[in-house]
Parts: sequence; structure tokens; C-alpha cells
Amino acid sequence: MTVAAQAAAPAETDSPAARSRWRPWALVAICAAAAALYAWRIGGGQLGNSYYSAAVKSMTGSVSNFLFGSFDPYGVFTVDKPPMSLWPQVISALIFGFHGWSLLLPQVVEGVAAVFLLHRTVRLWAGENAALLAALILTLTPITVAINRDNNPDTLLVLLLVAAAYAFTRSVRADPSRARTKWLLWCAFFIGCGFVTKMLQAWIVLPGFAVAYFVGTPAPVRRRLLDLLGAAGVLVVSSFWWTALHDWWPGSKPYMGGSTDGTAWNLIFGYNGFGRVFGGEGNFAGGGGFRAGAAQLRGGLELPAGMAPPGGTGGPGGTGGPAGMFGGGTGIGRMFSSSVGGQISWLLPLALLVLVVVAVQGVRVAGPGDPAQRAGWFAWGGWLLVTALVFSFAQGIWHPYYTTMLAPAIAAICAAGLVRFWREYRHGSAWLLLPAAVALTAGWAFVLTNRDPSWHGWTRWAVLAVGILAVLALVLGRLAPVRRMVLPRVSLVLALVTVLFVPAVWSAATAATGENNGGMPAAGPGGFGGFGGFGGFGGGTRTGGQRAFPGMPDAAGFPGGADAGGTRRAGGFGGFGNRDGQLTDLQRRILNYAKQHSDGAAITLAVDGSAMTASSFILGSDDVVIGMGGFLGSDNSPSVDQLQQWTAGGKLKFVLGGTGGRGGMLGMGGGAAEQRQQWIKQHCTAVDPAAYGGQNATEPAGPGGGAQTLYQCHA
Repeated sequence: MTVAAQAAAPAETDSPAARSRWRPWALVAICAAAAALYAWRIGGGQLGNSYYSAAVKSMTGSVSNFLFGSFDPYGVFTVDKPPMSLWPQVISALIFGFHGWSLLLPQVVEGVAAVFLLHRTVRLWAGENAALLAALILTLTPITVAINRDNNPDTLLVLLLVAAAYAFTRSVRADPSRARTKWLLWCAFFIGCGFVTKMLQAWIVLPGFAVAYFVGTPAPVRRRLLDLLGAAGVLVVSSFWWTALHDWWPGSKPYMGGSTDGTAWNLIFGYNGFGRVFGGEGNFAGGGGFRAGAAQLRGGLELPAGMAPPGGTGGPGGTGGPAGMFGGGTGIGRMFSSSVGGQISWLLPLALLVLVVVAVQGVRVAGPGDPAQRAGWFAWGGWLLVTALVFSFAQGIWHPYYTTMLAPAIAAICAAGLVRFWREYRHGSAWLLLPAAVALTAGWAFVLTNRDPSWHGWTRWAVLAVGILAVLALVLGRLAPVRRMVLPRVSLVLALVTVLFVPAVWSAATAATGENNGGMPAAGPGGFGGFGGFGGFGGGTRTGGQRAFPGMPDAAGFPGGADAGGTRRAGGFGGFGNRDGQLTDLQRRILNYAKQHSDGAAITLAVDGSAMTASSFILGSDDVVIGMGGFLGSDNSPSVDQLQQWTAGGKLKFVLGGTGGRGGMLGMGGGAAEQRQQWIKQHCTAVDPAAYGGQNATEPAGPGGGAQTLYQCHA
């Protein structure tokens, strides 16, 4: 915390020699701390999100799989995102071999790079002290620590958006008009790369950047408009080149996972685009499959308090629907809710206070009419407010770990605001702003920590005590005759300890136990972060040692459930929990049987149900295993016509299929899944479990009617 205190100290109090001594080393220390938090024990056997990890392994097999992000080695369908975030992981796996730390090493590098680049960006805008503090805040954001220890796309998305902010800041500070335009085009390019990482989510920052450039550039209005039009052109090209490549590819290619027609364009503006924001049936390719699966949840599962099953009452303030299931109820308070607050909101009240103060005071940081300073406040403020509002009211599938996208904006605004408040405290009339900010932050930290005292609950009393001392020291330091000597510096240290103490503890604890992060990473106890904090749908434990859903049965035979011998495994059904890439004994016996009797078929085994089920077979073997139906089992890939052709051509002989129901995950499969199940019933025969060492013909199905029965198919 001493580094933090130095970071917030005003530049005029340090001599040039002193600044040159400690500031570079402070940045090195912050980046080293970030690397330690993100990399600690990442080689402990975990493979992150098994859905993406399986795709990485498959993408190492061919150029086509690499280019399009194929989930399976045969190239049947892609993951439901563009593949840019997976490309660094594939390259790392090709260099170092396929294992946990080679998958997660690119995430660590990208996370540290984002910290460093945020420092360079804020330094251009608000000075070195604010830059160091912003880098430290980003480093210690709990959800950022969790996501950077996982292989979800959000880590690369954050890095690319911070790069866009850097280019934007260079643009508004450039004197020659040509340099200003060049950097704005780079800003648009980086946002476009973010689109190829996570589609429309990257575009959420566009309103803030566009308004900031228009109001923060001294160029004539006509030139500003032309620059923005040029940037829009770069944005479109850099965003949609991969979409065009996939959809216009003349040869064979994987089906676009998550789409209804196999095209990336459909995915962008359907399930993975407007469906995320506005909800509705567009959330799933299978139409009404999600709501149909709700009966299984209502009938057999004991959901946590406040979490409604799918198909419940949606809308603002409600807790139902996909959004309510994963990220709590929608509404203006969502970022502060029990599911989300502990992930990102520690300094959110402080950031909002800073924005209100800056707005009231007329955005005069470096002097009246400074366009670059004004542009910075509009850019970071627009990033924070627009993103928070979109996330708060998103009606479709939304996960709390998405909030890592808010972290750079919160860090920049809070850092610049604290330096501003410190300046007011030392030399201005509004000196009470700093004590008020400290009190507000300490109070909110107490509230968040008090929601589950079993998870480092001692910190709530520690932050309360240090916060009271900090506020008293700040008041006395201003009023006492000795305020220009020791007391102000002591009060500053106490203030920064108050602001960063609890997030630092949560971040360190998340890193120390982060090997349990799975498909939906989260910081804190099991109750935080929606499904992300639970280590799986069924049975698994999160860092807090709590079950996700106490009444949900384990999926027998799946990682996360109990295998045929009753051995308990970490994680949850469908692969949402911690996955070590190992098959259960039952899965291994099934795969070996299929391999021995496939007569050299190109596809050793097809797994019906969901991609998360198939991922364990892809990760746990080098055989050609494919999924059926995409992530949720609802995609029309492979179609029944493809299955018929493969079977007739001797390319497919064995299918691991469900015992009935709608298919897919939680019964969300819909029409395509039902058609595949009907085809399996008509063209395949169940293999006697005794032939591969199973217990009986109908192994207990998971909550979603998961794949449990091995079938041999005939032409």
C-alpha cells in the first residue's frame, strides 16, 4: 500500500530526481504483482473453461480448425464466438504442448499487458501518479484476477479495449491533424479486433469514444466528422472481416455454433448479439427449448434464494429468465447485487462520485477549456456508464464475469478522481471530498463483505476501523496546525489502505484457491457470481466450499458427478466446474469400446447432449470425438442428413446419446435435438452395457437428460 500512497501523491511535491527513482520501479512492482496474482498455481492441473480448452486442442489439428475455431477435431461446428481469443492459446499449446499452464499463459500475459497499457494511457491523460494508482486498482480488481486465470475471451477483450483507449488518448493529444486521425483509426481498429474476440460487446464503448472525440478535439467540426467517418470505415472492416471469411468461404467449414443457419452473421445479431441484450427466444437456436427445460429445474432442484429457474418472470427488477438464472435480476441495482457486487462494485460508488463531482465542477482538471482532459473524462465516463447500463438491463444470458470489462474504466476514473480530491484536500476549498470518498468506499466494502462473513469476514471490521482512522486523520490533517507536515501523508496512506484493502484480500484469496475456477470464473465465496461462483451445476465446490445447488443431483458418469464406481469428482455436470481433462472410468470404457469396434471409422464417437459433455472426451483422449448440437445441444449440427451420410459412408458407427427427453443441456435442445434423438432411435441400437463394463442399460441421466447410453448405428 506504500506504492499506492506514493502513486496518489501530487507531482509537485516530489523532486525530479525522486520521481525518476521510484516511479519506474513502482510500475515494475505493480506489473509483477499482477503476474503473480494471475499466474499463481495455474499449472495445478486445471484446464479453465473446458468448452474453449477442447476447441484449442481441436484447433491445433488443422488450418481450417484454427481459422474458424472448430470445437471438435473433425470440424463439425465452431465455438459460439469468433476465435481470436483462442488463437494465442493455440499457438502457446503448439509451442509448449497442450496442458493447463500453456493454455492459461497467454491469459496471464494479456492481463499484465492490460495493466501496463492502462498505466501508459492514464499517464497521458491524468499524470504519472494517477497512472500508477489506476494500474494498481486494475491489478487488484477481484473479477479481473479470476478471469485472467481462466481462458474465457474477456481477458483479450479488455486488453484490446485498453489499447483502443490508449490510441484514443494519443489521438486527442496529437497536434498535427494527420497524427490525430492516424491514432483515431488505430482506436477503431482495436475495437474491431475486440469484435472478432467477443462480437457486439466490444462496441459498447463506441458511444463514449465518439462523443469524447467530438467534444475533445480542437479541429474544425467538419474535420472531426470526417475523422469519425473514417474511423467507422476501419471499424466495419476490422470487425466483419472474419464474419465475411467464414460465411463466404468456398470450401467446407464448420457450422457456426450458436446460430440458427450456420452463419456467423446470424450469430452476431441473434443469440450472441441482440439476444443477449433483449432476451426472448433468440437466446437459443432451439427456440423454446430453454423454457421447456424449466420444468426439470422447478421439479427436481433446490435453487439458491433469490435465483429463479429459467422461464420465470423477466423484465427490469425481475429475477427470472436466463439473465436472472445466471446474473441475478435485471435493473439499475444489478451491479451492486449479491451475485455481482463482490465481483466489480468495490470502487463503483467512488467512480460514480468522481463523475458527479467532475460534471458539477465543469470538467476542469487541468484548466478551463482543456480539450484533451475533457475528452478523457467523456471517454472513460462513457465507457463506464454505458457498459454498466447495458449489463444492468441485459435480458438475455448474462454472466457476472462480464463485469471485468468495467474494471479499466473504474480504475482510470477512481485514480484520476483520487488525485483530484487530494489536490482539493491540500489546496482547494472542497477538501471534504476526499474524506467523503474514503467513508463511502469503506462503508460499501463493509456491506459487501458482510453479505457472507464466512469468506474473510474479518476484513469488514478491519476496513471499518482503518476507514474511521483515515477519515479522522484527514479531517485533523486539514484542521490541525501540523497539516503541512506528517499528518496529511499518514492520512493519505490510511485512505488508500481503506480503498484497496478488501479488494486486495479478495484478489489474493481468489488467486490462492483459483485452481477451482471453471467455465464461469468468479471471485469470493460460492454465493457470489451466479453460476460462476459455484464450480459447476452439480456437486462441485467453489473456493468457499459451498455447493452450487444443494438439491441438484450429480451427473453420473460425467466429470463433476460420480463415475460408475461412485467416485466423487470435482466440478459440475456439463463441464462448468473445474476440469482436469481426465475421463471417468465409465467414459474411458465407452470410448475404448467404440474405438475397438469402429472398424477404422473417421469419427470414433459422436456425443449427443451438449458440447460440454463432449469436451471431456476431446480433452481426455486423442481420438476423433465430436459433439452434437453445439454448446447447448440445440444447434442443427450435425443434421440428421449428415448423420445418415456419415453412417452410410462408414464414417460413424457409435453415438453416445440420451435416454429420452428433449436433449441438450437442461432439456434446452428444441427441435434439432429432438430430430437427432429420433434418428438415433430409428437407426441405432443400444449396446449392452455389459460389453463395455457399464452397470445397466439406462445409466442415471443428468439434470438435462445428458448422454448416457452407447448406441451402435447402422446404414
